[in-house]
Amino acid sequence: MSDVKSIALSRIESILDENSFVETLSLAKQRSTDFTDGKAQAPSDGVITGHGIIDGDPVFIFAEDPEVLGGTVGEIHAKKIIALYDLAMKTGSPVIGLLDSKGIRLSESVDALEAVGSILKKASDAKGIVPEVMAVYGECGGGLSVLTAMSDFCFMTKDSKLFLNSPDAIPGNNKEKLDTSSSDFQFENSGKIDFTGSEAEVASKIRELIATIPLSDRDGGRFEECTDDLNRASVGIAEKRSDIKAYVSEISDDNFFFETKPGFAKEMVTGFIKLDGETIGVIGNQAKDGKFVLTRDGSEKASDFLGFCDDFSIPVLSLVNAEGYEISEASERRLPDALAGLVYSFAEASVPMVTVYLNKAYGTSYLLMNAKSVGADMVYAYEDTEMGSMDAHNAAAIIKGDSDKDLSEIEKEFAEKALGAENAAAHGYIDRILTFADTRKYLIDAFEILATKEVY
Repeated sequence: MSDVKSIALSRIESILDENSFVETLSLAKQRSTDFTDGKAQAPSDGVITGHGIIDGDPVFIFAEDPEVLGGTVGEIHAKKIIALYDLAMKTGSPVIGLLDSKGIRLSESVDALEAVGSILKKASDAKGIVPEVMAVYGECGGGLSVLTAMSDFCFMTKDSKLFLNSPDAIPGNNKEKLDTSSSDFQFENSGKIDFTGSEAEVASKIRELIATIPLSDRDGGRFEECTDDLNRASVGIAEKRSDIKAYVSEISDDNFFFETKPGFAKEMVTGFIKLDGETIGVIGNQAKDGKFVLTRDGSEKASDFLGFCDDFSIPVLSLVNAEGYEISEASERRLPDALAGLVYSFAEASVPMVTVYLNKAYGTSYLLMNAKSVGADMVYAYEDTEMGSMDAHNAAAIIKGDSDKDLSEIEKEFAEKALGAENAAAHGYIDRILTFADTRKYLIDAFEILATKEVY
């Protein structure tokens, strides 16, 4: 281990349990000495790698060192990271990467370029086997930024920079006009960032995440002892149905909720809760401009989250408020593909899946949020949940057409015969009409009975 504590080592130690870090390949150093007067410049080659503990859970971690060759990626730098990934996959432990690099090491030319490619290939190999968590602490640009998109979760410190092309390289733009590399821009626009904050806040959030998710695909989910009352009444749940974050916090053990990518596609909420000590993935609709609609960004966000849950045996709860689709020229071009991906993710998932219809569930949009016909194992609704092909007023107008029938009578008849949760339940599409207070109890029961689910 390094004699003098570097920035990279300090960052590692801020995440791990005290005195738990063990460095690997600590004597590795730069092999290429071209352009350095024949002298090796950098022990550890600009990256510290090793393993440690987070609240009892083993993890593998690497941190690029901006004080050594600017943290640039070279041949040995990459080999150390690749070796770390191999150990993580062999032992079934998460990989955490702390990125702070000036990019490709120019003095190593194509060796450095190929080194970045080898890191990306190894990250691809690890996908779905162990969780990959990246955090940008300084600068991460060019091809190395792809690693953040390949990871399952990504964090940024407030003053860090993440970019494929620098803001000044974008035609008609400059850093002062719009800093596309800033943490705020990435958090709200890229769909990659789960949290931004100080170094201490990022470290704390990473620790919280690791304590929530499985360590590998071998674990069969994530469980811990539940200290909350399993029969606790869900207080005020009726009023919380339009605010997914309030709703899930109410039903979760000890009101726990870890939201993922909260700054992006806010109309689709994703994250983790706990039910009877088990980590459950949540996907839910949030109003956009006063209406619950499916969007391209929201659908892609949900699909990516579903993929992680399915890879690591995390059951999924869908909370549905759906009235239709985003209406725009852009959505007509791209939204169908995103919706197809969402349906595919639900249909192909093998984990237990429960769906609850909250306030409104109209048209095909509610189907795509995992109706029983798409893939849900159990489906619930409330007595006053509005659901059907469309709302009664618009349906009545279509049915009336040019006839002399009374519009209000048609609307009343349509509502009674074709709409509502009880009508859907009568046709076999809903398993139970929930009472508000018993919501938490029945969701715990559902996931408990589905724990042995197998897909044939």
